[in-house]
Amino acid sequence: MVLHFRSHLESRQLDQLTLWCCTRLAYEAADCGLLSADLAAGIRRVKGVKKVGVRLANWLTAEQGQRLWQAPDKQRLKGKLDRALLALLLACGLRRHEAVTLTLDYLQQRENHSAIVDLVGKAGHVRTIPVPGWVKCELEDWLRTAAIDRGKLFRRVNGVGKAWGDGMTEKSVWHIVKESANALGLDKLAPHDLRRYAEPRIMPSFTAGRALVKEEPINGSA
Repeated sequence: MVLHFRSHLESRQLDQLTLWCCTRLAYEAADCGLLSADLAAGIRRVKGVKKVGVRLANWLTAEQGQRLWQAPDKQRLKGKLDRALLALLLACGLRRHEAVTLTLDYLQQRENHSAIVDLVGKAGHVRTIPVPGWVKCELEDWLRTAAIDRGKLFRRVNGVGKAWGDGMTEKSVWHIVKESANALGLDKLAPHDLRRYAEPRIMPSFTAGRALVKEEPINGSA
């Protein structure tokens, strides 16, 4: 039935994001006991049609993403802040306003894994996002050094290298991304480009519902 639906989408040249939604729905149904696990797995194996093209906007390669969050100096408090923030944006796909409003209460352990739990995002959508171990290490390093044990995760750092205030602005996030990107020669990188980097990684079936295209490193660098 799902294969037939995919053929219908192809024949009508419709957006195959709908197909991706079907595969996710199958897993939700399996979790609720409405569908067998084997059948849900079979549905998820139905892939979209590969298409070759060039991605619009800026897309980081895996190497560029790694170099970006490692660019700030981890010996300085400001560098620890930048690394933790960049790592979180890259790995978890947060928007700027989500990052600056994130508090320690959102970080929880679920089944021996760290996660951002019940985050309310755009249009009131609520989601839980896994936090990789390497991101957790950067966050803990920043929080421990900045002596933050409650409230907002990210705070401003003053000229003498001390955390102060009760948060930071979205504009500050923009400056942190641009500063690290410029240091690597990625002049056109914007905070939302980090969200594009994260999407296929935190959503394994993301490419099943969208056209697969050839990845081009931004600015032609790798």
